[in-house]
Amino acid sequence: MTTTNNKPQKILITTAIDYANSVIHVGHAYEKILADCMARYYRKLIGPENVFFVTGTDEHGTSTYKAAQKAGEPVEEYTKKVSQEDKEQIDSLDISYDRFICTTNEDHKKVASEFFEKALKTGAIYKGKYEGLYCEGCEAYKTLTELDENGKCPFHVSREIQKVEEENYFLKWSDFAEDLKKLIEQKDFILPETRKNEMLGFLTQGLQDLPVSRPKYKVPWGIPVPGDEEQVIYVWYDALVNYYTAAKPKGFWEDDVKIVHFVGKDILRWHSLLWPAMLMNLGLRLPNTIYTHGFVNLDGQKISKSLGNVIYPKDLVEKYGVDAVRYYFLKHGPITEDVDISLAHFEEVYNADLANGLGNTVARIAKMAQNSGIRFKVEDSANIGDSGNIWDSTWATPLTEFRADLALQNIRNMLSQLDKHINENEPWGQKDSKKLEEILSFEVNSVRYIAQVLEPFLPSTSKKIQEQYQMKGITTTNALFPRL
Repeated sequence: MTTTNNKPQKILITTAIDYANSVIHVGHAYEKILADCMARYYRKLIGPENVFFVTGTDEHGTSTYKAAQKAGEPVEEYTKKVSQEDKEQIDSLDISYDRFICTTNEDHKKVASEFFEKALKTGAIYKGKYEGLYCEGCEAYKTLTELDENGKCPFHVSREIQKVEEENYFLKWSDFAEDLKKLIEQKDFILPETRKNEMLGFLTQGLQDLPVSRPKYKVPWGIPVPGDEEQVIYVWYDALVNYYTAAKPKGFWEDDVKIVHFVGKDILRWHSLLWPAMLMNLGLRLPNTIYTHGFVNLDGQKISKSLGNVIYPKDLVEKYGVDAVRYYFLKHGPITEDVDISLAHFEEVYNADLANGLGNTVARIAKMAQNSGIRFKVEDSANIGDSGNIWDSTWATPLTEFRADLALQNIRNMLSQLDKHINENEPWGQKDSKKLEEILSFEVNSVRYIAQVLEPFLPSTSKKIQEQYQMKGITTTNALFPRL
């Protein structure tokens, strides 16, 4: 058996936590589904006790506070409501997180305060005055070079850039520039490589000391700065700590853990430059990999309420089923650049790959097996997949590089081989009972193998097929994916 030879002892997998200013839409689905696929795969490979998977919501900051004001609701109630709705959207995608963290959780507020207080004691944080630009959409300080030709943030062109003059606490960000450069140059710290070059370019411009607090009179919704009730901790300094809050008590911030953050391209800077600087300052270990993806657009347009084209994950799941949604986004990867999706293309993929492909093959073999009356033993389908530990086999090698799309292609190749075997051997016309048993045994066990390896990608479908192809007998059931 060929193995992947890239097996960590333990792994921490995180998604970015989403702002609680509005409910997440289908553009957020890819990151969650990919991270979940990786978590499910590693649970099979190294054991569920060695995997910890975190997602959640970022509940503090200006944008959330203003959204609550606009809704006419108390900010605490508003954020709690949005976080619950976000959780329901994520749950609809069958995301198997180990913790759904909110930055208003008491343990997180305590840990974030401790991070800030320790940084004050090391001298890495000092008080000063900031004059410059701020994007409320990014919750980020901006320079003129980061704005487009119209003076807008390229990620939030509908918002006005705010001119800010205020007293803040600052992080001596520039003190970490050399160490950050060495970190970013390390192999696989930032994936894909093109994003690495962006961050090196940002470092070349020179790091300016970064405000890591906001005045409470401007941003009343945040964690108070330790020892200074007039200031709240800057939302990014607060939010990034969530990974440590969730993982450390569970033993997943130790040196034997592989730490992987899945994030969008718009927040890579904070994860690759600010977060490591915060950890370096306190002498804490650093993440291994930051896997970055582009944006998901719908019918050639950015997904936004102002355009009226928002689709929520639950809407897609209710119409097509959860595994169809998971399949579509995982097949689309790697979304290293922006990608365009459409419902028309979704339905094309659904019919071609799931209804006419996987679903049809599973149904054909089940019917022939049931009609044959043969009781099939579990055998090695060596021509379809590797024998032995199926999770440490060549089909899964792309998953060690977070390429779920290529691993899915390997599974589709197995299905193609299986279809070829059916058509070449024509079990429906086989008169020799011994030969028929040999043919169908191979095909039944191939389906069983494929059902198992589908679990990280299509968990519900995997379970249905395995229940259908039980040792005590194979049954015919309703179509896995009814044609649209």
